[in-house]
Amino acid sequence: MFEARIAQGGLLKKVVEAIKDLIEDANFDCNNSGFSLQAMDSSHVSLVALSLRADGFEHYRCDRNVSMGMKLANLSKILKCAGNEDAITMKSEDNGDTITFMFETPNQERLSEFDLKLMDIDSEHLGIPEAEYDATVKLPAGEFQRIVKDLSSIGDTVEISVTKDAVKFGTTGDIGSANIMCRQNKSVDKPEESTEIDINEPVALTFALRYLNSFAKATPLSTHVVLKLSKDLPIVVEYHVPDVGRLGFYLAPKVEEEEMQD
Repeated sequence: MFEARIAQGGLLKKVVEAIKDLIEDANFDCNNSGFSLQAMDSSHVSLVALSLRADGFEHYRCDRNVSMGMKLANLSKILKCAGNEDAITMKSEDNGDTITFMFETPNQERLSEFDLKLMDIDSEHLGIPEAEYDATVKLPAGEFQRIVKDLSSIGDTVEISVTKDAVKFGTTGDIGSANIMCRQNKSVDKPEESTEIDINEPVALTFALRYLNSFAKATPLSTHVVLKLSKDLPIVVEYHVPDVGRLGFYLAPKVEEEEMQD
């Protein structure tokens, strides 16, 4: 038996909205420590890793490890029926072929119940290696979303370069080029506006903007986004879901054609 209730159901809706365009279907793995998902996008270029801790739920019960395969578009349709303030309860019997979602309004006057058919999905669990990153940048999530959106109107890729004082985003396209720089700024008065850089060595890597724009759909989840960069490693774009867990995206850097021709 799996059962979990989250008081702020809007969080669950935002998580699913953030990943449903990247992933068609995926297994949600539940055990006594929490609820997680790990899946490649349909083109096998990026990886999504979600983990929600058991103690972040109002009530959480998982008698044995269970893996529930769901089509994200269908899950999104059901969650759209919940109000942002509703509490959401998820329930599934051992070996059941459906998962039940119950939505309860704050005044408890309306209770809705939806059953979603589960799917059998073959998916390999990809181990994400723990790594020391050359540079970690924490910046306002809305700022990052705006930067990747603005640069997408100029080019297809972005070079992210980090020094101890600033992080720079640059692109070049048919119509010209653009550079946006965010300086380190540990704002004490307005922590939500702070940009913090933790660096072991400077790094400059190029990524496809299309994917970064997709990742930025998670902006409503968190005030800040954390970017972790290292030479020859995928970038990590991480959103901390307050009091519940994290949603991380991984994207391999693009290798310039010139390098490949050398």
